[in-house]
Amino acid sequence: MAQQDNSNITGKMNLFELKMSDKLFVQFSAFIYNRLGINLPHAKKLMLQSRLTKRLRQLNMKSFEEYFRYVSSEKGLNEEMPHMVNVVTTNKTDFFREPGHFDYLTKIVLPEFYLHRNKSFKIWSAGCSIGAEPYTLAMVLKEFSENHSDFQFSIYSTDISTKVLSTAINAIYDHQMAAPIPMELRKKYLLKSKDRKNPSLIRIAPELRKYVIFKQLNLMSNDYSIKNQMDVIFCRNVIIYFDRQTQERVVNRLCRYLKPGGYLFMGHSETLNMLNAPIKNVSSTVYKKIHE
Repeated sequence: MAQQDNSNITGKMNLFELKMSDKLFVQFSAFIYNRLGINLPHAKKLMLQSRLTKRLRQLNMKSFEEYFRYVSSEKGLNEEMPHMVNVVTTNKTDFFREPGHFDYLTKIVLPEFYLHRNKSFKIWSAGCSIGAEPYTLAMVLKEFSENHSDFQFSIYSTDISTKVLSTAINAIYDHQMAAPIPMELRKKYLLKSKDRKNPSLIRIAPELRKYVIFKQLNLMSNDYSIKNQMDVIFCRNVIIYFDRQTQERVVNRLCRYLKPGGYLFMGHSETLNMLNAPIKNVSSTVYKKIHE
């Protein structure tokens, strides 16, 4: 009777049993902080260990030490860093998330812009994840433009993760994600799937997608390579993962690309009142850039 080969099974078991030492976690944490600005406390060790185990399996590596040597090498920074980003970032998002912000945009910001300016309205969704936020903005702005014929707009959307950007560009979602979208907007801007194997999928209509540009961008970089200043920046639920020093640095960089009098929208749990930045609070987690 042939003897069963258990080498693959044993290898998989060993991989699942891998544990990251506290010392190595500190090294990973420092590396991630320096590269991404994300602060990983020790409580996140098991989360990081679990997510990286999948990468070790895909790369056929046998230890976290081997992976760290690779990702921190010149080759790894070029080839593996995008995957590391996907591992450590959280990308929870919904259409019309924190709806009060879109009400403020519609009732306060857009009428103010339309009354005093005549150039194209420019808005930046920083940390756009899979695209729900910029496409929500596109719906809101398109609706405004239908009542203001000479109103023009463009939406610049960025995220550090190439994985979520791919989803955003494809603009295909499960129909359950559309639940927060008002029915009249669903009928106008969502397309139903023609694929019999995936009938529950929806796609953002081309007339909305044309207004949105997606780019990969790390908010920790020194140069955002953005040519034009924005009228509005949405950067919601992003800096919550940064420590205060990094938050202040990122917010001030964002302000460089915000026009005087422009608006900065932050997440519901993010407050900037204690930061040294050229902005003032005008509504709940809404800030206005002070004229310089």
